[in-house]
Amino acid sequence: MMKDAPKKDRASRKTWIDAAYTCLVKDGIEAVKIMPLAKTLNLTRTGFYWHFKDLSDLHDAIIDFWQTRNTGIIIERCATPAQSLCAALFNLIDCWIDNDLFDAPLDLAIRNWARNDARLQTLVVHSDDIRLTAVKALFERFGRTGDAAHYRAMTVILTQTGYYSMNVSEHRLQRAIAGCHYVGIFAGAPPSPSEKGAFLDRHR
Repeated sequence: MMKDAPKKDRASRKTWIDAAYTCLVKDGIEAVKIMPLAKTLNLTRTGFYWHFKDLSDLHDAIIDFWQTRNTGIIIERCATPAQSLCAALFNLIDCWIDNDLFDAPLDLAIRNWARNDARLQTLVVHSDDIRLTAVKALFERFGRTGDAAHYRAMTVILTQTGYYSMNVSEHRLQRAIAGCHYVGIFAGAPPSPSEKGAFLDRHR
């Protein structure tokens, strides 16, 4: 039977994952090591092994968090009920603006990590396929089918990815105003004044 870790080392599993997340986003996966994390948390290696088998197990926990947080929220927002295509797209584009919904720094860090990790790259590709399917289904709900739905969905996703891969920095409201123009492009028609107003009000 495993003995209890000393009280000093009984930080939660989430504590270790949060510290690893911060390190990954700031310095890349190469910096995510057990001893530096323990030092940052003022803990010892014993506490780490109470929650994780090894460093790879912690890596997997970060990846699981990323999939749930980022891919999960895109699926959720695409499925949110809406009265029009523009309103549905605004629900999705909230993710571009609200950091509590979609974690852009984490997405970029995961993609950078995947450049040198074939297994993770496979997961990224799979996750991107899931995201594309969800956005495509959003368009299909409002009558866009086939290539029209596919390429509009691709444009939505690549626009969002471009923002954080190029480290574009904008004030929240400025990004929301741009989002109103994007929705008109993606939908093929401008949003109504009430749809635009409701969206902007969410981000003032």
